[in-house]
Amino acid sequence: MILDIKCEMVSGTEEFVGPMRLTQEPIQVLLVFAKEDSQSDAFWWACDQAGFRCNIARTPESAVECFLDKHHEIIVIDGRNSRYFEPEAVCRLIRATKPSENTVILAVVSPTSPDQEEPSVLPILCAGFNRRFVENSSVSACYNELIQLEHGEVRCQFKLRACNSVFTALDHCQEAVEITSEDHIIQYVNPAFERMMGFHKGELIGKELTELPKSDKNRADLLDTINTCIKKGKEWQGIYYARKKSGDSIQQHVRITPVIGQGGKIRHFVAIKRPHTDNNNQVHRFNKEDRCSGEHSYSECHSLRHRDRRKDSIDARSLSSRGSDAPSLQNRRYSSIARIHSMTIEAPITKVINIINAAQESSPVTVAEALDRVLEILRTTELYSPQLASKEDDPHTNDLVGGLMSDGLRRLSGNEYVFCKNMSQSQLAIPVTLNDVPPSIAEMLNDEECWDFNIFDLEAATHKRPLTYLGLKIFTSFGVCEFLSCSETTLRSWLQLMESSYHSSNSYHNSTHAADVLHATAYFLRKERVKSSLDQLDEVAALIAATVHDVDHPGRTNSFLCNAGSELAILYNDTAVLESHHAALAFQLTVRDSKSNIFRNIDRTQFRTLRQAIIDMVLATEMTRHFEHVSKFVNSINKPMAAIEETSTSVTSINSDCEGQANFRNSPENRLLIKRMLIKCADVANPCRSLELCIEWAGRISEEYFAQTDEEKRQGLPVVMPVFDRNTCSVPKSQISFIDYFITDMFDAWDAFASLPGLMEHLSENYKYWKSLDEMKCKTLRPPPPS
Repeated sequence: MILDIKCEMVSGTEEFVGPMRLTQEPIQVLLVFAKEDSQSDAFWWACDQAGFRCNIARTPESAVECFLDKHHEIIVIDGRNSRYFEPEAVCRLIRATKPSENTVILAVVSPTSPDQEEPSVLPILCAGFNRRFVENSSVSACYNELIQLEHGEVRCQFKLRACNSVFTALDHCQEAVEITSEDHIIQYVNPAFERMMGFHKGELIGKELTELPKSDKNRADLLDTINTCIKKGKEWQGIYYARKKSGDSIQQHVRITPVIGQGGKIRHFVAIKRPHTDNNNQVHRFNKEDRCSGEHSYSECHSLRHRDRRKDSIDARSLSSRGSDAPSLQNRRYSSIARIHSMTIEAPITKVINIINAAQESSPVTVAEALDRVLEILRTTELYSPQLASKEDDPHTNDLVGGLMSDGLRRLSGNEYVFCKNMSQSQLAIPVTLNDVPPSIAEMLNDEECWDFNIFDLEAATHKRPLTYLGLKIFTSFGVCEFLSCSETTLRSWLQLMESSYHSSNSYHNSTHAADVLHATAYFLRKERVKSSLDQLDEVAALIAATVHDVDHPGRTNSFLCNAGSELAILYNDTAVLESHHAALAFQLTVRDSKSNIFRNIDRTQFRTLRQAIIDMVLATEMTRHFEHVSKFVNSINKPMAAIEETSTSVTSINSDCEGQANFRNSPENRLLIKRMLIKCADVANPCRSLELCIEWAGRISEEYFAQTDEEKRQGLPVVMPVFDRNTCSVPKSQISFIDYFITDMFDAWDAFASLPGLMEHLSENYKYWKSLDEMKCKTLRPPPPS
């Protein structure tokens, strides 16, 4: 067992932070009053104001029974009148129970007249009361008393309740722990410390650290550096040589944490020590200089904790391995790591890490420390995924992020989710040519190149078949049939096949959504900078990818499918389940019948290139890699292009810069990033549509999430997005969170590239609309009608 102990300052008090909870929310209060009066009412309302849970008992028996059931933190007993019960007797009854050891009991007493002497509190204390409260029916006075109890006696009782467990853990952990006072007098050492240093605790407790023998292997100024750091209330960690009782020096990795008491004063120092092994230098570089981690940000300290945990696991195995072959196993492990680092075939990230490692050797201390932090970030597996601190964040944001960016929580056996496929074309009308489109629909399609094109009007006019009609118009305008050498009849059959493979029963992920994404894709492809960056194969791939990107979508998220143990989740190993299915099924359906195979006449090489481009774009719509795609676009496209623009100072340089930008954008790697960003923005462009369209899409996606939550509850599955409960959800809050977390940064980057002022104006107006609803405490799509 490895115990990672950490003390942090919380509201000026000492609290151990960890899985053990030392505070309980909410505090529970028991009022023992024989009769209801203004005093009992005042405490009742004070509890409500403080957010405490309150129970009332009228008799000693019911008080004990209620307490044994609830284990209240605070008990208030009416001691003003012994006519109904003796308050001291009630207190003793409660104190006779084991749970009362950690309960604060308050006696309400009558005020004394000015001519009377103040009675002694000793009888009350002897009966088991903690303190008394002089009768005062003001709710504010009762509230203040309860708050003082919570922050004083109650919090202390929580800590006392945990002490035995904490010290038991300290006694059994394998890390050496030493606790000293603010004057560096040793207060506690655990058995692991005794074993490592060879001292018995009786030889150490009460001694000043300066009295212990020191190793001469440390730098002369190291102790001063450590003391300067920790006296500021900052944590220090680094390598330190200590002298054992035998006189031998031992190299240790040490972390010293100041424990801050009330008023911000340092009360103790907790030092956690472990033997330092040079083998760890392959991964962790502590051989430079000592670190004062108080200088680091919270996120860096957080990553240091993760680094320590990984080191712990290595040390734990080496410490606990008693067999003679343990060292050889460990050495074999490190030789394997060294072999991996010396491989001739390196990943780009490995090359970067090796370059930084080499640079550290000749760098000043401050640079080496900064590079250490860089390396720590680079070694994480999720380089582009931000971490949310769930306590502080809006639950709407957490649920959206968790629901959209995770492949699944856990799979439950016995819960299969198989969606019914809707691939029959029998309900469709006979395919029409573009010239045979009904006049009313043709007139609508004349506005197809406008961003404010109303897809819902087209949905209604085509009886929920907008994808076929819009697809015919857009694919024709981009010359797709000519590029693929296929007839318009084949294209019509393929569009109808794809549309019939969407589920019309889905409120959001249906063929109207696919048509909307196709419309946005075409709009983006017509923007000058996008058009000059891509070739025709890229354009055709983008239009096809938009058309098929959600084909056969079940109206449920990836997390749902993984939790339900669906056939698709098993097939795709819980990874990009839906996106993999959309891409694979689109090609299966396309090549299955020559009548709808739009790829039938292109050569094999071109088909392979086109297929890879389509698959890559469809997979880019999966949200777990959202931040990776956006970050790569910003760093590989936006920033270099901005740098090129900044260097232009003359007409000649402006012309050469335009050529440089075009050549830069047209590289295969950058075209790939542009296509990914294009379809990602097209897929979630709803908040950038005009307000009425935005509201309609918000209602549709909310309904789909409501339906998923309903089904999760029916099937007993984990609820992926709890805030999407149709009875309690705030749609404006969910839209605000989605825009804040996913949309704003992505469209800022896309606008900087493609120049989309109209979209950004819509985004701003829509955001203001949702904000205004939220400020009105309105949870629906529209404000309530004026009364």
